[in-house]
Amino acid sequence: MNHTPSIPVLTIDGPSGSGKGTVGQLLAQRLGWHFLDSGALYRALGVAANRAEVDLGDKAALARLAMTMDIHFRPRSGGDVVDVLLNGEEVGDRLRTEESGRRASILAAIPEIRLALLQKQHSFRQPPGLVADGRDMGSAVFPDAILKVYLTATPEVRAERRYKQLKDKGFDVNLRRLLDEIRERDARDAGREASPLKPANDACILDTSQLDISGVVERVYGLLRERHRPG
Repeated sequence: MNHTPSIPVLTIDGPSGSGKGTVGQLLAQRLGWHFLDSGALYRALGVAANRAEVDLGDKAALARLAMTMDIHFRPRSGGDVVDVLLNGEEVGDRLRTEESGRRASILAAIPEIRLALLQKQHSFRQPPGLVADGRDMGSAVFPDAILKVYLTATPEVRAERRYKQLKDKGFDVNLRRLLDEIRERDARDAGREASPLKPANDACILDTSQLDISGVVERVYGLLRERHRPG
C-alpha cells in the first residue's frame, strides 16, 4: 500500500508534547483525509500485550500480537479528538497515560516490532490522502510524502502542555515528574538504533513553543497548499 505515490501523504513528526497529534487531527478533518496516529499503534500494542499477559521482552509474541491486533481511528464531529478502537473497543483515554507512553517508547525501540507494524501503517494510505503523525513518518515510513513537517518545542513547554491535557482529563499528575519523563523519553527515542527521533533530511522544521494550535495548523496548511492543491 505504500507504493501508491498518487495518494498524497502529509507527515508530521516530532517529540511528545510538540502538538503533532492535535495538529494532525485538525488538518485531516480540514482536508477530508484519513488520519494515522502512529504512536497510538505502539500504545495500543502495549495495552494489548498487558491484556494478553505478554512480556515486553518477548519480541516474537509481541510481533505476532502487533500483526493481528485491529486498530481504527474514528474522528469525532467538530473537534480535534479521535476515538481509538482496539479490536472494536474504544481505548483512547487508556492510551494517553504516561505509563502507556513509557511502554510505547520501549516497544518502538524494538526493530521486530517496528517491522511488524510497518505494513499496518502503510495500510492507512488510502484516497483521497493521509495525514500521518509520529516520530519517523517522514524519515522511514512514508519517505515519498509530499510534505514532511517536524514540530518541536522546549521540554518545559511540552511538559506544561501534557500537564494541562492530563489534568483536563481528570488524571493526577505532577509537572516536575512529567518534565523528567519527557527528557528521559527524548533521550531514549533519539538514541535508539531503530529509526531514532530526528527530522527527515527534507523536513520543514517548526518550533511551536510560541505558537498556539491554530497558528501551527495554518502554517502547515499553507506549506501544503504550496505543494498540493487539495480537492
